[in-house]
Amino acid sequence: MLTNNKIKLIKSLDKKRERIEAGCFVVEGEKMVRELLMSRFETTEVFAVQQYIDELPANLKLKAEITAIGERDLERISFLKTPNKAVALAKLPEIRPLPDLSGLNIALDNVQDPGNLGTIIRTAAWFGIGNVFCSPDTADVYNPKVIQSTMGAIFKVNVCYCNLAELAATARKAGIPMFGTRLDGENLYAAKLPKDAIVVMGNESKGLSAEISVLMDSNLKIPSYAPPSADMESLNVAVATAIVCAEFRRQNS
Repeated sequence: MLTNNKIKLIKSLDKKRERIEAGCFVVEGEKMVRELLMSRFETTEVFAVQQYIDELPANLKLKAEITAIGERDLERISFLKTPNKAVALAKLPEIRPLPDLSGLNIALDNVQDPGNLGTIIRTAAWFGIGNVFCSPDTADVYNPKVIQSTMGAIFKVNVCYCNLAELAATARKAGIPMFGTRLDGENLYAAKLPKDAIVVMGNESKGLSAEISVLMDSNLKIPSYAPPSADMESLNVAVATAIVCAEFRRQNS
């Protein structure tokens, strides 16, 4: 039942502290909620218009408590400018140990913009990358803006918050190199890129922090082909991540 207290709870979940206290996060939109119901995440409640509920497969209707609501109530709990057909609450997953590091992995050092984080997770899913490791000061993956910008990729990629120095130590023991992305690095297209690796992307304005930079086995840069007179800014971190991942996959496909 969608009570006033429930509405207040849902609207409070744009704040990390409230998400942690409640132990849940918001997923919104007909496609996203369906993918949530099919994922490993535990769905607790779904609030949706009757048409959406009627179109759900019977096996998905058993995954959570589902409440039919009108469009006006949907607007009251939505974080979107144009509310979709469904809003769901899902349990925050338990913290798990570091997963297997074989294959290509992404690590993020203090990436702050929710849109960038969501796009990077979506990029990871596109390139078949199973793990995205985030420093503790990276934006929270369960922020509604991040969830929305992943376009469902959050349910296909393992996002793990960890100390990147500890990740580097674990990678070194496993013989898996870490590649930083820096303007003074080796040309991405001239470097020999291994199948097993961790690519580390830095903060939008500051790049890699000094304490993380010294842990890298190698550094890579994406060369610019703009004329010197263009005075171009550095690439957006999400765009840069996609370019680097594409080259790793091209060399090891």
